[in-house]
Amino acid sequence: MVECDYMKQQEHRVYGIGNPLIDIIVSVEEQDITDLGIHKGTMALISKNRMEELLLLSKERQTSYSCGGSCPNTIIALASLGVDATLAGKVGDDENGVIYRTRLKELGVHDELVVTKEEMTGSTVILITPDSERSMNTFLGANRLYAEADVVEQTVAQADFFHFTGYMWDTQSQQSAIMKALSIAKSNQTVVSFDLADPFAVGRYREPFIKLITEYCDIVFANREEARILFDNYDPYECCRSMGKLCRTAIVKNGKKGSYISHEGKVISIPVKGPVIPVDTTGAGDVYAAGFLYGQYHHYSIEESGIIASILAGEIITQRGAQFSNEKAVHLKQLLDSGAWRTL
Repeated sequence: MVECDYMKQQEHRVYGIGNPLIDIIVSVEEQDITDLGIHKGTMALISKNRMEELLLLSKERQTSYSCGGSCPNTIIALASLGVDATLAGKVGDDENGVIYRTRLKELGVHDELVVTKEEMTGSTVILITPDSERSMNTFLGANRLYAEADVVEQTVAQADFFHFTGYMWDTQSQQSAIMKALSIAKSNQTVVSFDLADPFAVGRYREPFIKLITEYCDIVFANREEARILFDNYDPYECCRSMGKLCRTAIVKNGKKGSYISHEGKVISIPVKGPVIPVDTTGAGDVYAAGFLYGQYHHYSIEESGIIASILAGEIITQRGAQFSNEKAVHLKQLLDSGAWRTL
């Protein structure tokens, strides 16, 4: 094992600022999709009125709830594997906010969510038809109000890793909060981990993201499409090399072909671990990020951290949903703790 030097001489922590979205998974019929005028199998950002309409439908159908959001998925996965992890963000003063915070407590995640009366908790209503097709409807809600004043300076300063995603760039309020956290991180040698997370966000904020990566970020995650937009290049390897010139550790995920990691200018290839044909790719990138940060948190080398990331991403795509069940999390923690992951 090559010791990672991304580590403070203190109790280590991972701190994430993200968009907490409660996933409301509703079993519906084909006729419901037609009646609602939804384009089946897509993801859409929706208004408050539309969300209220879908919530009424959910009360009449078989429904389940889980914590969602890109950064939250990463933080939750880390906590489920025994990592000391904290999630910050904003929820509404409502039932869904209570459900989200209760679930975080059950999952062992430290909660720095701020509650607001000004807006309802952000949520994604996922309508699942009998053929297992998922139609996703997202209302950002309270997330858009997360502000600079909500950042807890001490938590960022004491953390070993600060993780955030490109989704935080859609309001000026959220941008200001992230910039404050980045300034604190830089002053306190907190390692900054940035997941681009969404091709549309990269398209909207390409230049600001390049500036962010160059000036503040130590570890950056992108999938091949996000990297393509960032560098106007269809070659994931070359994109990884280019991103590796901007930050210390650059990662480009290349789907069923594995991933590339550039660390201090040297590019290595990480193989796929798991099925080539997924059951559901929801959250695969979020869990990959969790796996890599898990490896760095535990002093593993860059390559070993990449292998762990690939293993966890391979596991999450064998199931539906972006989070491991309690039983699966226990199994994976045992696998990682024992070192048996090296033989996979």
